[in-house]
Amino acid sequence: MIFLCRRFVGLVTAVAALCILLVIHGAWSQTMRTMKIIVPASPGAVADILARLLATQITSTQGAAVVVESRPGAGDVIGTEAVARAAPDGNTLLVVGTNFVITPRMRKVDYDPLNSFEPICHLANAPTIIVVNSASPYRTLAELLDAARAKPGELTLASIGPGGVFHLGFEMLRRAAKVDMTFVPYPGNAPALNAVLSQQVTAMFGTYSNVAGSLKAGTLRALAVATPTRAEPLPDVPTVAESGYKDFDVDVWFGAFAPANTPKDMVSRLAGWFAAAMQAPEVKEKLLVQGIYPGGPCGADFAAFVRKQYDDYGRVMAEANIKAE
Repeated sequence: MIFLCRRFVGLVTAVAALCILLVIHGAWSQTMRTMKIIVPASPGAVADILARLLATQITSTQGAAVVVESRPGAGDVIGTEAVARAAPDGNTLLVVGTNFVITPRMRKVDYDPLNSFEPICHLANAPTIIVVNSASPYRTLAELLDAARAKPGELTLASIGPGGVFHLGFEMLRRAAKVDMTFVPYPGNAPALNAVLSQQVTAMFGTYSNVAGSLKAGTLRALAVATPTRAEPLPDVPTVAESGYKDFDVDVWFGAFAPANTPKDMVSRLAGWFAAAMQAPEVKEKLLVQGIYPGGPCGADFAAFVRKQYDDYGRVMAEANIKAE
């Protein structure tokens, strides 16, 4: 009789444990049933392309419906603030680029990049490049800068702005080369690209992925790559550093973030999803075509990377005397 009672108690305990697991799994499934990725950039921008590829992959492999919402404006501030205010339940995430650590130093924002978010993963990097219209007389960066010295204030360079990584990069180059050029800001890559294609501006500074089609079509000419090493798709195009400006580096990275106080186990689970999606052969292949390369670490290592980027760009702004608004 005692033996039967013990068996009954054991059975009840096992059933109770199973019920608890099912409830937990059900709660996770319920909270993760629909996940929204907010991208604070225009449709067709690198962050948007990246987010949509990852959303499709995660949806197909993890059973969670993932949608992407583009909320551009104010130098990535509008979309980023929306995620900072979102509930920390893993349902609203942010995929954003390097401006994430620059914009808060350029203007007043309602979030702190180091404290308002939980870093998930460093997703990808994109080479940056300076291009001109193929009809332009400038065939090298040196020729462009020499012309800028000869005609102070007349030559123009278009990019996303004002503020942000490309505006900061322009100021770094202008000071390093001691030239007087005019920065022409646009709200997205597409209008900046249209400006250089229609010869409304002298040159454009952007990511390779946004100008790759025009380079292949022969309507644009690449003058220099702004990252430390040459871009794989453009092995014959020198870097800005090789063109005489040592240590010049304007790198563009992309990362995924959740609102602060998102549970650590949920952040870890999301990091696993994003890391697996980035390594999926079909995703890597599509990204490489766009000139986007898989990034680096997740979790604490990514958090350390973000902090270093924030500090490094702050130092550049101080050294270049770039003032916040």
